[in-house]
Amino acid sequence: MTTQTTLELIPAPPGPLGRQADAPDASGFEIGWDHARHGLAPPPELLVESTTIGQGWRAARAVFGRRTLPVQQATRQWLALRTLAWREGIAFEGQQLTPHYLAQLRVTHCPVLRTPLGGAPGQPDAAVFERLNRQAAWAAGNVVMMSQRAAQARTGVHLLEAMRRARRAERAGEAVEGLDAGAWWRLASLRACATPLPFHEAARVPLAALPPNRVRLLNPAQGLQALVTLQFTTPGWSARTRALAALLPEHTVRHDFNLFVGTLAPRVLEAGPDTARLRRALEDAWLQERVQRRWQHFVLSLGEAATAALLERATADGLTAVRTVNHLPEQATDGWALAERGRAPRTWRSRLSTLRMRPQAGMVRPTAC
Repeated sequence: MTTQTTLELIPAPPGPLGRQADAPDASGFEIGWDHARHGLAPPPELLVESTTIGQGWRAARAVFGRRTLPVQQATRQWLALRTLAWREGIAFEGQQLTPHYLAQLRVTHCPVLRTPLGGAPGQPDAAVFERLNRQAAWAAGNVVMMSQRAAQARTGVHLLEAMRRARRAERAGEAVEGLDAGAWWRLASLRACATPLPFHEAARVPLAALPPNRVRLLNPAQGLQALVTLQFTTPGWSARTRALAALLPEHTVRHDFNLFVGTLAPRVLEAGPDTARLRRALEDAWLQERVQRRWQHFVLSLGEAATAALLERATADGLTAVRTVNHLPEQATDGWALAERGRAPRTWRSRLSTLRMRPQAGMVRPTAC
């Protein structure tokens, strides 16, 4: 059985009646409206008259009554995430981040801990949706599913700190802050996918976790890492890697590329035909010093401009193992609110501060399954 995935590489909503809402918190009104439209109720504490969520819910109930839309699991998750974002004052891009989109992000195992998902809400193995870059909004390309335990471990830990903890765990040969070296490297790799980095810094982050479905890779170096590594997950990788080498500008760079490919190829033979085992073997290979050394020598010699050009050419020529979409830089982070560090418009935050509608003690994050 083969698993298809989408790898996305990089080279204000209307109101519930189809027009821009005039209220300073149109987002809250629309959340309440969409709950009622699907026959669902927001959390009880948000149904009071003073909240725009409550106002939107009552307005939609008056319009639709019992004429509600069918509710799927992804719809409940979508509404729960929007409500969570509203509570925390985080921007939510709803044009692309839809219930259908969330359904495509489901996985059976945590990409950080590699443990099965499916625990009850609040349990360590419960599946939750997380923003890879917490300085960006809830938006397409910045959301993955992982375990509650992994989500809690990364709280307050930026990319460089995750890498420091990974190295410390490697030196000590034991877990650091509850995670082993491999888990910290996988967290760092995932975080780097959605974090704009200087080229030389991105080149030094090992691809310890293959990008989950629909994640957007903002850095060309990681885009090429993923493109080459994923070649080995489907038949025909040998011919495709030779074709990639032929696109390189110089003989010396082609030689460096072939040496790098040679460090990954044995993992394919060792793993056998099992897809899950192969993907893990490739991820683990990236934690070996020889693989990282070969990769950095190749990609730093190639340079940022040539790396971006190779990605574009390889995609155009169909030399990808999975469906791949190239985005212009401004398109890749559309709706991410990077300039605002992921925060919702100030008027919404002021409104939330006035109402003091914050998560209560003991509240758990909405589960993803």
